[in-house]
Amino acid sequence: MMATIEKIAEVNAIVGEGPIWDIENQRLLWTDIRTGRLFQYDPAVDKYEQIHDGFFVGGFALNKPGGIAACIWDGIVLWHSDDDWVRIVDESFEGHQLRFNDITADPAGRIFGGTMIDDGLGKLYRFDPDGHIEIVEEGVGCSNGMGYSPDKKTMYYTDSAVRTIYTYDYNLDTGAISNRKDLIKIDDTDGVPDGMTVDSEGYIWTAVWFSGCVIRIDPDGKEERRIALPASQTSSLMFGGPDLTDIYVTTADFNVDPGGPLDPAGYDWEAYKKGYRGGGLFRIRQDIKGMPENKADFTWPVKG
Repeated sequence: MMATIEKIAEVNAIVGEGPIWDIENQRLLWTDIRTGRLFQYDPAVDKYEQIHDGFFVGGFALNKPGGIAACIWDGIVLWHSDDDWVRIVDESFEGHQLRFNDITADPAGRIFGGTMIDDGLGKLYRFDPDGHIEIVEEGVGCSNGMGYSPDKKTMYYTDSAVRTIYTYDYNLDTGAISNRKDLIKIDDTDGVPDGMTVDSEGYIWTAVWFSGCVIRIDPDGKEERRIALPASQTSSLMFGGPDLTDIYVTTADFNVDPGGPLDPAGYDWEAYKKGYRGGGLFRIRQDIKGMPENKADFTWPVKG
């Protein structure tokens, strides 16, 4: 496969994450989780700009009734702009800590949101548009990328803390997930699986933090290809462009000190310190086609 790689935006993101391709407006949106910023990139004019500065966005989805549904570090909001937004889920519900680290909308407009707790284990929640909230997975070390198979029968979910991507049987009608299995466990000499997406052929793509690459995994869990990028901390990816054949990759300038539980065995920390960790947005141009990303379907509360 021929692929060309270019950096198209440098926003000095501490943890660039959550890229979403907006098909209707032909633009890419992404967040810096650690600084409370959202950005957009318009490839037609090759321009990017910051569109939000405020609450920390752990993940978001385009919302069918308008705007975006943003899972922030203290709940969920619907957002049009920093002057026009409303909170729909508060962090204090049932005493849970909702520090979201990654989220996805499912094919029916629900939101699956994973949390990460500094001094404990996180959870995976399902938020239904009718207001129902359910915990669907517990004991999560570092909740990360999610996606769905083209036939909508399988959901994929990443726990970075154990370097594992799981598969679940997924029920489109109810949103229930069951029968968890390991799809792939990244070797401890490699990096850490982070954000993900699924292409039109049913292959799973994940960004691999520390390894400076994205990998394509077949539905049986075998690595099919690997594309290296000039940033060591590749954090997430998303298909975009007119034909959904461009791959946008976020990266992170977050400084990691050696000695952590996720350090790859034998990692070259000197090269890490001297090299470019990340912070910019990259684009890979190639010929594999992605799928349109699902949208959330949450109604804006009536004002007044």
